[in-house]
Amino acid sequence: MSHAEDSGSRRDFLYVATATTGAVAVGAAVWPLIDQMNASADVLALSSIEIDLEGIEPGTQITKKWRGKPVFVRRRTADEIEAGRAVPLADLRDQDAENVNKPGAEATDENRTADEAGEWLVMIGVCTHLGCIPLGDGAGDFGGWFCPCHGSHYDTAGRIRKGPAPRNLDIPQTTFLSDTVIKLG
Repeated sequence: MSHAEDSGSRRDFLYVATATTGAVAVGAAVWPLIDQMNASADVLALSSIEIDLEGIEPGTQITKKWRGKPVFVRRRTADEIEAGRAVPLADLRDQDAENVNKPGAEATDENRTADEAGEWLVMIGVCTHLGCIPLGDGAGDFGGWFCPCHGSHYDTAGRIRKGPAPRNLDIPQTTFLSDTVIKLG
């Protein structure tokens, strides 16, 4: 092996070593900038909540705060379920279920409830018009919720039926952990 070939391989080694050291240095400098964009522990803790359904009587609802918004958890009566299921899809202004658990589903009562029987309805309690909080317990012309700010009326399944709201009340991601506990998020 000649001296010229030997120095060429040393030069190649120095180039590779310098490039590797530079890449590691850039990675070490950039990583904190990327890592700071991850959610903090307090934000992750609020990303999902568990709600105990025990003690909620038929015909009543509770309101919980999740991600800074009210969430209505309603245990519907047989009459409310029947009223929601009796509405033809053609009568609805917004025919999308607005349910992240069933993307692309139609706004039938069955596609908006958290359980197959239709007893549990979980919705984000923010009017889709300008963000007011609708009143519940049979308020409005359709026995569901009424937004006092601009007069939107929602039925017993949280679907917009009258007023300026463009969409049905949104349904959050909901999972039953047991017969009496649900998880949002």
